[in-house]
Amino acid sequence: MSRIGRKPIDIPAGVDVKRNGNELTVKGPKGTLTQQFHPDMSIEIEGNVITVTRPNDAKENRSLHGLTRTLIHNMVVGVTEGFKKELDVNGVGYRVQKTGNDLVMNIGYSHQVIMPQIEGITIECPSPNKIIVSGPDKQKVGQFAAEIREKRLPEPYKGKGIKYVDEVIRRKEGKAGKGAKK
Repeated sequence: MSRIGRKPIDIPAGVDVKRNGNELTVKGPKGTLTQQFHPDMSIEIEGNVITVTRPNDAKENRSLHGLTRTLIHNMVVGVTEGFKKELDVNGVGYRVQKTGNDLVMNIGYSHQVIMPQIEGITIECPSPNKIIVSGPDKQKVGQFAAEIREKRLPEPYKGKGIKYVDEVIRRKEGKAGKGAKK
């Protein structure tokens, strides 16, 4: 049995879970998420606990067991607490701001980079060099944060660019840092 797959998922108060065939809808204070799951996985809702079981020990079913349980858990956590990713903008003259529903970034190009806010995602700019992306869907939050980071990847020499707050950029010495040949 999968160690992750067999763990039951507790449904907190204020969260409504409905199952329609192999589609699961989770509704909570932060929003509503709907996900289609593989038909081989059986999802059972008993009281305030969700359990996921698999029909046999075939390799595909073993893989899907833990994945299905994790996706359902992320849905429950997303509609109660939500997910967020924080990004830092490093560089001389680099700054970000939110204008309406758009994220406007000055990141060293000859033009401003404008990213419109997508549905289900909230963008905040508490300071000119910090971006916070939050929302109930973990996949959407991570994808949008990755797309922002992709606009100016952090470089290893001066550390300029957009990086995650907890990301460590390995720094390199420039060519002047090498020793003289003997």
